[in-house]
Amino acid sequence: MNPSSAESLLKELRAVDAERARRAADPELDARVHALKTWQQRRFADTYADLLASPRYEAATRFFLHELYGPGDYRQRDAQFARVVPTLTRLFPAEVVDTVARLARLHALSEHLDTRLAEHLLSADITPTEYAIAWRACGEPASRQRQIDLTMAVGESLDRLTAKPLLRQTLRLMRGPAQVAGLGTLQAFLESGFDTFRAMRGAAEFLATVRQREEAMARTLFGSG
Repeated sequence: MNPSSAESLLKELRAVDAERARRAADPELDARVHALKTWQQRRFADTYADLLASPRYEAATRFFLHELYGPGDYRQRDAQFARVVPTLTRLFPAEVVDTVARLARLHALSEHLDTRLAEHLLSADITPTEYAIAWRACGEPASRQRQIDLTMAVGESLDRLTAKPLLRQTLRLMRGPAQVAGLGTLQAFLESGFDTFRAMRGAAEFLATVRQREEAMARTLFGSG
């Protein structure tokens, strides 16, 4: 990751902080954003109920559900991203840094889109019809496609990491140093992602299914499907 890319990523993380500050100053907007995240997590669980019931894909689906689509508080992880980027991670291998960078970009974009969509919701009581109206009012089809592409990139990166036999041992050995460096949350994410994707024994079908369904949903919500 070159210095300009690192600065660009830090700029995105600072934008997330600014959005959080704006939400904190507007309790109604903050409530709508939280309700939206919860609603979208339920939508994801419904859309992928078959994968959640699959012995092969259940763990990966739950990983996406909680790490990429959930209403959880990721401020601690974001702060760790910000620490990782400028130092180019003295602790983590380059391929791991690239995975972290993709996740951070996805998170920054998702936070932006969630805020924009929540601004068009009438209340925190969301119905499918109200969600669709707010989605179209929010617009940004290119950003929605970028969101899907980044989600796929995160999954593909994790899948590639599982092909490196020594990486899991390296991650395990890094637990102590990561905790000392204040990167424990990020370390836990990486270990969980690695173990989940390794257990899947190939993520191509899983990721293709997610892409197809998310793109189909976007087309439908934009009224072009």
